[in-house]
Amino acid sequence: MLTVQHRIVDLLFYQAAARRVADVRIGLGYTAVRLDSGAAGVAWTPKVAATSCSHLQKAGNLAGSAAADVLALLVDTAPLARAVGLATANALLASVPQEQVSQEEIIDSLALTTQDHVVMVGYFAPLLGKLKQSGCKLDIVELNPDHGTETLTPEQGDVALATCSVAIITGTSLINGTFTQINSALGQPRAAVLLGPSSPLLADAFSTTKITHLAGSRVTDAEAVLKVVSEGGGTLLMKPYIDFQTIGVASG
Repeated sequence: MLTVQHRIVDLLFYQAAARRVADVRIGLGYTAVRLDSGAAGVAWTPKVAATSCSHLQKAGNLAGSAAADVLALLVDTAPLARAVGLATANALLASVPQEQVSQEEIIDSLALTTQDHVVMVGYFAPLLGKLKQSGCKLDIVELNPDHGTETLTPEQGDVALATCSVAIITGTSLINGTFTQINSALGQPRAAVLLGPSSPLLADAFSTTKITHLAGSRVTDAEAVLKVVSEGGGTLLMKPYIDFQTIGVASG
């Protein structure tokens, strides 16, 4: 089920109805969408095992389309289409004023101690140093075997999520379709953060989930981001052209 994805589409539908998509770039690391307003958004590009040299059936018809139609791809059955839909959602959100926006480093704000059990879903290498310095118990759930043998399988991760005090969850779970299962596996953590440039800063979409914080990004230089994405760049290379921001989620 893509419940949260449907909520994002519903909440942004009327805003999307007034906009058209000006440009779409599907890079090796990220996908970027720019609207006719000039606003842009990004989302992780999933790896696709295509049966032909065409990876997206709507290719060639996205630029110029109504933004509402491209946004609706967020609930498509194909992960790559969902990436385009999520990038469109983030482009729509780029110009939406947000309350309680904080630029504070999210790990610092969690005030972790040796009593915490942190489960990280997705391998966020830049965060590992601070997490280990806190002395917390740390489990990492990761599908990519290249990150070593110390990571947990999704099945092991479900067990850890049920008892953890803090969860840090990759925003790419909205693209690969694992978010619903991860949210269901969560027990009652004091904090659950959806993290990464893909994460949409739309608190209302997560009010019925166990997510407490959304740590996402806003594109500040659309042209630069589209160029980086087109040339195969990722988060580090986009960093000068995006703002990382965090908002709280009120439970519904």
